Amino acid sequence: MPVLNHQSLEFISRSTEQTRRAGMRLGALLQTGDVICLIGDLGAGKTTLVQGISAGWGSLDAVSSPTFVLVNVYRRPDGQNLYHLDAYRLSGPTEAADLDLDMLIEHGPLVVEWADRIQDALPEDHLRVKMNWINDQQRDLMITAHGPRYETILTQFRQKVYGVS
Repeated sequence: MPVLNHQSLEFISRSTEQTRRAGMRLGALLQTGDVICLIGDLGAGKTTLVQGISAGWGSLDAVSSPTFVLVNVYRRPDGQNLYHLDAYRLSGPTEAADLDLDMLIEHGPLVVEWADRIQDALPEDHLRVKMNWINDQQRDLMITAHGPRYETILTQFRQKVYGVS
């Protein structure tokens, strides 16, 4: 478990199921207003991680990449929503701002794929997950907390995954 500092953690996933389970542990920690920024090339496992995040957060809805609709909404039985934005087709932060991201963040957690394309439109405080393809089975996840709330999430995630704080 490489711990770079208290604000970052490197996690090697050895299967799609392990990526999904890591997402479930992360999703269980999310609250309305939280922003998770996913960065990684095609095939890095971003949507697989979101499947886990959604399940861990409590949604029973099927998760798919919202490339063509831009934003998918996953509901929880208590009526809360998790928003999943795919910024791949957006031209940049200005176009992202037109989506009223503040409203999405006010009403549930927001998970953004391809977040680096619209970073200037996103809150300064967020949890950043950079995903790299290693081989067909393995992915490298570099998780970095930006802001006190996200340092807390990262500490709790580290505890859930490794049993240490």
